[in-house]
Amino acid sequence: MIDERDRKLLALLQEDAELPVNDLAERVSLSVSACWRRIRRLTDEGYISRRVAVLDRRKMQVPTTIYVQIRTSDHSASWLESFRAAVADIPEIVEAYRLAGNIDYLLKVIVPDIEQWDIIYKRLVSRVNFFDVSSYISMEELKATGTIPVNYV
Repeated sequence: MIDERDRKLLALLQEDAELPVNDLAERVSLSVSACWRRIRRLTDEGYISRRVAVLDRRKMQVPTTIYVQIRTSDHSASWLESFRAAVADIPEIVEAYRLAGNIDYLLKVIVPDIEQWDIIYKRLVSRVNFFDVSSYISMEELKATGTIPVNYV
């Protein structure tokens, strides 16, 4: 079980995982060693699954986001395995979800431009059969924090 200090630590680390332990300890009113032990415990218990660097998409020349809705008429385990493998092999597909409702899967694709999306689309449909694929180009990113709420645990 985690407490309010743990939640605050998790929120701070989501904003900047490189904050020095001294700063974190001060912000949550702990000694440095106690703070470090909490971070280690939160990591060991799986609350912190990894630490990553968030790259600037424009500097990396991938400013275009495409959301792809996929419907399939084949819900077999072999189809799903083929789809999972195809998605895993395409690094531009940065998120993939199986959904309940009228749409079976939702993909988030990050690319330099629409022409590159067309190349990826052709690669994807050459590997897996779909009933319908609909693409939506994001015009503006309104919110993308990458953080999750910490107040539910």
